[in-house]
Amino acid sequence: MATLTINDKVVTVDVPADTPLLWTIRDEIGLTGTKFGCGMALCGACTVLVDGAATRSCVLPIAAVVGKKITTIEAVESTPVGRKVQAAWQTLNVPQCGYCQSGQIMQAVDLLTHKPNPTDADIDAAMSGNICRCGTYQRIRSAIKSAAESK
Repeated sequence: MATLTINDKVVTVDVPADTPLLWTIRDEIGLTGTKFGCGMALCGACTVLVDGAATRSCVLPIAAVVGKKITTIEAVESTPVGRKVQAAWQTLNVPQCGYCQSGQIMQAVDLLTHKPNPTDADIDAAMSGNICRCGTYQRIRSAIKSAAESK
């Protein structure tokens, strides 16, 4: 049994302590916006925020997040930065297939929370671990810039 705080709700799950957070979020809690990509923390599709930091959930055991605040794509709009990022994504029609986009958005929220006015180099460095098979990287960068500029 583990008690987790996900999207500002306290939930108790009965899974082994080494169960990856991704599978706990998707299979036990039913929040399916966070995606499985590679299973090795290399592609970023499974990115969530843990205490505000972008974190790959596919390799993170739930034992490591007990007592921490977990935010998934389903609740990212609850913050001003999350709302700005999602609005920019929609305005600029960033996704193509959309599979990686929840992870991209979560990574962008982390970036803009810690660096509100990033340079292109900052954006490239922060987003480099998130793979988009459709190649929407230019639109992702434009959306991050747009979100940074929005009031």
